[in-house]
Amino acid sequence: MRFELEIVSPEKLLLARQVDMVVLPAAEGELGVLVEHAPMIVMMRGGPIRLYEGEQVTDTLFVSGGFAEITPSRVTVLADEATPLAEVSRAEGERRLAAAQAAYEATDKLDVPALDRAMNRIQAAQAMIESAQAP
Repeated sequence: MRFELEIVSPEKLLLARQVDMVVLPAAEGELGVLVEHAPMIVMMRGGPIRLYEGEQVTDTLFVSGGFAEITPSRVTVLADEATPLAEVSRAEGERRLAAAQAAYEATDKLDVPALDRAMNRIQAAQAMIESAQAP
């Protein structure tokens, strides 16, 4: 049985199609979703989203974070940014990591929400480097 998957960025609908399973980089760890999954909303960290048809991965996209709304018949990913994995660059990840680390160092250490945002940017950049297929 299949369900509808939509991946949306702030600018546009990036993908809408039927899949058998999707694996999301949830904040608590990877989350596999099949049809009839319990409804939930999850925060996502930076990492790959893997789309399955049968037991085969058909597509992989890198997201830098966002949220996913899961219902028994649909998954809607609201991604901060989504890029096909083949286009993810290690050099871009390293550039983002350096910028995120500099931003963290400049952040007021008593501003917990700002520190959390800075740490999320660092984690997303590290995940981009780990996921990168392009130089």
